[in-house]
Amino acid sequence: MAVGRPLAPMPKPPLARDRVIGIAAHVDAGKTTLSERILFYAGVSHRLGEVHDGAAHMDYMAEEQAHGITITAAVTRAPWRDHRIQIVDTPGHVDFTLEVERTLRVLDGCVLVLDGVHGVEPQTETVWRQRERFRLPGLCFVNKLDRVGADFTAALESLRRRLHADPVALTLPVDGQAAVIDLLRGQLVRFAGDAGEDPVREPCPPDLWAQAAPWRESLGLAAAEYDAALEDLVLAGEDLPPEAALTALRRGVLAGELLPCFAGSALRNWGVQPLMDAIVDLLPAPGERPPPIAQRPGGSEEAVALDPKGPLAALAFKVKMWDGRRHVFARIYRGTLRPGDRVAAPRPGGEVLREHVARLFDVDAQRRRRIDVARAGEIVLLAGLRRIATGDTLCDPDHLLNLEPIEIREPVLALALEPASEAEGQRLLEALDKLLQEDPSLRLSEDPDSGQRLLAGMGELHLAIAFERLEHDYCVRPRTGEPRVARRETPAAQGRLDYLFEPPAAGGGPALKAGVSLAVRPLPRGAGVRLRLDPEVRPAGARLNEEQRVALEQGLRFALSGGPAEGAPVEDLEVALEAVELFGTASTPAALRAAASRALHQALEQAGTRLLGPIMDLEVEIPSEYLGAVLGDLQARHGLVLDTITGAESARIRAEAPLDRLLGYATELRGLTQGRGQFSMQLNRFDRVR
Repeated sequence: MAVGRPLAPMPKPPLARDRVIGIAAHVDAGKTTLSERILFYAGVSHRLGEVHDGAAHMDYMAEEQAHGITITAAVTRAPWRDHRIQIVDTPGHVDFTLEVERTLRVLDGCVLVLDGVHGVEPQTETVWRQRERFRLPGLCFVNKLDRVGADFTAALESLRRRLHADPVALTLPVDGQAAVIDLLRGQLVRFAGDAGEDPVREPCPPDLWAQAAPWRESLGLAAAEYDAALEDLVLAGEDLPPEAALTALRRGVLAGELLPCFAGSALRNWGVQPLMDAIVDLLPAPGERPPPIAQRPGGSEEAVALDPKGPLAALAFKVKMWDGRRHVFARIYRGTLRPGDRVAAPRPGGEVLREHVARLFDVDAQRRRRIDVARAGEIVLLAGLRRIATGDTLCDPDHLLNLEPIEIREPVLALALEPASEAEGQRLLEALDKLLQEDPSLRLSEDPDSGQRLLAGMGELHLAIAFERLEHDYCVRPRTGEPRVARRETPAAQGRLDYLFEPPAAGGGPALKAGVSLAVRPLPRGAGVRLRLDPEVRPAGARLNEEQRVALEQGLRFALSGGPAEGAPVEDLEVALEAVELFGTASTPAALRAAASRALHQALEQAGTRLLGPIMDLEVEIPSEYLGAVLGDLQARHGLVLDTITGAESARIRAEAPLDRLLGYATELRGLTQGRGQFSMQLNRFDRVR
């Protein structure tokens, strides 16, 4: 990442005036355009960057500009009303869900952007579930209300129906005008100037105010839920004092129970400034969020309260390679960090990484500015950390702890790749290593049969972008094979095995010997893996120590990592370790680990395994005239149609289908709909493929 022109230093306000938020949505809902408008109105940008022109400030990667979508989360900051807003613009395509997941993990609030024509879309649901998991307070911006078919009321209804949210409108669109009604203050807000940069507030005309009466009543009732003193005013039909109503609404937002909604069109430059006001008025400052809970060595828990003077606690949520150098994004939850500080990162198994922070940076998309100190509550960029990975906790070496890790999902699609020439082999491996450090949802493995390297990811677009980056960023162009769909295995029947591990002693070394009896049985789809580890220990009176128990579990889990049919991970089964036979000093942890692993592998061979493939949730948006052709094509792909919603001009199909039948579906759908259809999909489960 080039340093570029120096960033203007932004005065650091008190923490109460900080907001750390993300902007998230389904792909093409307009969140990057919204981010661009926020930066423009805040005075950070002096021109409007448009996504469709490849000129968006936040989409700075060549691949983002070429595809017109956000691929990697970008961090920036904007001043507004004496507050500093740190903003993270997240991807909308489902293939880049990890980027959204690890970003929401470190935020204090979020803005959900909704397409005013389509309402809640598939990735909107995914983002909503992630928001709920991290209990993030949120606002909603209903975008694209300038388009034919847009419906603010229907969009809010889709929030209730599909997300079970409690939306409450704070602004309303006005038909045919670049204006919104401010329901809280009784004003009409017009967006004047060449780019809507001059919002003009005036009393709302009586006819428009009367039309807004049902919305005003809903807003009043929502506020009264959080302030009983407002209830009498609502029942009397009186307007609420704006400040008192804001205070009440803020309680509901911080509790995660209320979703204030704002109307507008980011592309047409209207409706954005009221949303920016709401970010300041309704979303929490860093100290207003519940403190994260960390695990201490020994198993005790500790609440990490925001305190600049406390021992350091920060989460590394993203690794990024810029200009060939390794950088780490981190959110600081407690303490203060300076260049030269020594940090520790505890790892599973007792390992503790210890490194020095060389430099600190404030970040604005692709630009950076060196800073001398970072404090609790901030997101900063760190240089000099060579081994820190996504999800590591950075802490004071004298006060070790672990924050909740970031969940990394398993990839579902792989491509075989090999260097274009022998001379390029080492460069390819080095480039892949850097890509995998940046994106843990990419996985590199080796096919046990062919010896080919396989790069696995979350979908076709995810892998396509990875290969584009290999070429553009690292100047390597590997040859690729056909896509391979990830598989799983599951037992076809119950099985039981008594196994004695007694290999010949090698080179006069100590003898190893251990006996294991275990049983396996299949479980329903989606049940996962259950290990029952309470065996009878023989001879009578013998006991397993903790090291031996850990070795037995490790052996079982190793066997489950590759089943007998295709070497795919095994799931949806119960493994019961019934008995363990010990032979004194010969039953070392290594012997028990090997006995458990081989016993389980043989038991699975005896029971037989069935192959499972990824079943995808699919949502297709098409013009109504092509509905029959698209439904017929889905049936031919062994798709199961769950729901069809038809309107005057468009239709939406919700279905599930095997991933291997959906390879190349984007091209086929474009052909069926003359380029007018679009779809999104995400993993539902692994199941037997018809």
